[in-house]
Amino acid sequence: MTLAADVRRLVVSFPPRSEHDEAARVDFAAHFPDDDGPVRRDDGPSHATASAFVFDATLTHTLLVFHGKGRFWVQPGGHLEDGDASIADAALRELREETGITASVTEPLLYDLDHHSLSSAFGRCFSHLDIGVAVIVPFSDALTVSDESEDVRWWPLDALPGDVPAQFDRRIHALLEPLGRRRASDDQPRIT
Repeated sequence: MTLAADVRRLVVSFPPRSEHDEAARVDFAAHFPDDDGPVRRDDGPSHATASAFVFDATLTHTLLVFHGKGRFWVQPGGHLEDGDASIADAALRELREETGITASVTEPLLYDLDHHSLSSAFGRCFSHLDIGVAVIVPFSDALTVSDESEDVRWWPLDALPGDVPAQFDRRIHALLEPLGRRRASDDQPRIT
């Protein structure tokens, strides 16, 4: 399966939990009407990205990186690459590259869809169609800072930094609720 086909699969199977989710699904479907949608930077100014919303096992903390270009705290993520077999693989690769943490997830994925505009600091990228995958990792895992970030740290969900992207709080809490239900039913992402 190509990355564009995987994006299309996730868009088609996305379970909207709100009006905002439904609008995001419709927007993504317009960009991915078939298996040839924009998945690479070279596919145009608006293209898919993958990110990892990382939680600790208690679901009380999230792992964020301070993005050098954007000048904000955000979940690890970025552009899709040729070696990525799926959106989940891309999100986990970005997590590993930006924080040093290796993780895995199980199907069905718990994810969200978010199409957001970018500032001129991002060069030729005008907007990202981001698919954020929920991941649980041990709080004690050692962290590393990549060349793309200035800092990596765990933040309590009830005390997130003020300098996060506009939709960040909505996104993280939209994933947290179903993740908590999944954990309660013991059908959770694996911890590695």
